[in-house]
Amino acid sequence: MSGMEAIAYSHAGQELTGWLARPSGDVRAAVILFPTIANFNAPMERRAKMLAELGYLTLIADFYGEPVASFEASFPLAEKLRADNDHYRGRIAAAIAALRTLSEALGSEALGPDASDLPMLGLGYCMGGQAVLEAARSGQDLLAAVSFHGTLSTPRPAEPGTIRPRILVCHGDADPLVPREQVIGFWEEMDKAGANWHFHAYSGVRHGFTDRGSDERGMAALGYDASADRQSWAAMLSLFDEVLD
Repeated sequence: MSGMEAIAYSHAGQELTGWLARPSGDVRAAVILFPTIANFNAPMERRAKMLAELGYLTLIADFYGEPVASFEASFPLAEKLRADNDHYRGRIAAAIAALRTLSEALGSEALGPDASDLPMLGLGYCMGGQAVLEAARSGQDLLAAVSFHGTLSTPRPAEPGTIRPRILVCHGDADPLVPREQVIGFWEEMDKAGANWHFHAYSGVRHGFTDRGSDERGMAALGYDASADRQSWAAMLSLFDEVLD
C-alpha cells in the first residue's frame, strides 16, 4: 500500500477503509474504483496509481470492512453483502459519498475558487464492475461508469430516466460467468432505461482479462488477455476524455 492513503468511512454500522491515490500535480477529476471480489489488493492498487498518474484522484472502495484471507475466502463475504440489494447499494453509495466529501474539499483547490467539487467518474473490476453498474442503476450522479468483466444481471433493473452516467462495458465474449443471454438482457435493460451506453466485447476472452494473475488461479473461467486489457483501458480513458471536455 505504498503511496496510498487510508480513508475511513462507514455504512450500516460497519467501519470501512478506502485507499486513496492522489495525483502529484493538477487534479482532473475524482474516480471511485470498485475492486474485485477479493477487495483491495495489489492489482487494484496498481490501477489506482495508474489513474493518479493521469490526474485522477482515485479512491478504492471497501466492500467488506475486514481482511480477505484468500481469493476463495472472498466468496462467502460477497454472497453475504449482495444478499440484500438495498444493503449492497447502500455500501456502494457510502464509498461514493466518501469520495464526494474529498472531491468537495479539493475542488476549489484544483479547479479554482468558484468550483465546489470535482467531476466524478466510476469504474470497477469483476464484482466491482457489477457494483459500478448498480451505482448507475440507482441514480448515482457520475459522469461515466465503466465495467471491466463485471456481471451484468441485477435483481432491480434500471427504471426509465434513472441512469445519469455514460455507460461503458468491457466484456470478454468467452466469459462463462456472463453468458450471451445475460449480455442481451443487459442491452435491453439499458435501452428501456434510456441509457447512453457502449458495449465492447472481445472474442475468445474470458473473465478477469485485465488481471495478470488470472491464469495462476487454476479456474477455467479466468484468463488474462493482454490485448483486451490494453484496448479496454484505452476505451475507458477515451470516454473519460469525452465526458470531461
